[in-house]
Amino acid sequence: VQLQAFGGGLVQAGDSLRLSCAASGRTFGGVSMGWFRQAPGKEREFVATISYSGTNTLYADSVKGRFTISRDNAKNMVYLQMNSLKPEDTAVYYCVADISFIRISGGEANWWGQGTLVTVSS
Repeated sequence: VQLQAFGGGLVQAGDSLRLSCAASGRTFGGVSMGWFRQAPGKEREFVATISYSGTNTLYADSVKGRFTISRDNAKNMVYLQMNSLKPEDTAVYYCVADISFIRISGGEANWWGQGTLVTVSS
């Protein structure tokens, strides 16, 4: 699976931003998708994941209620809608894919896209 994430940028605290990820290379509907992030000087962390059917989603506690992950299998796209952004959301966000929803929720994934930088100013 090849993944390309885009949509990052500089926003102010409280703003919204939507990240997108285009997937190609295999049956997109057969893999779970997710987002990880890594802030400067910090460990990579799990953000959200969605099952291949879109039925199941899981979020990190730090983003629950503010971020929404979704996917459009017809377009081979996955999205991360980020609302009420905080300065601590500043990070490089990575789109990831794996055959296992559980692996992604545990911070592991077989396929990675390049990151897209999100900067939230206070």
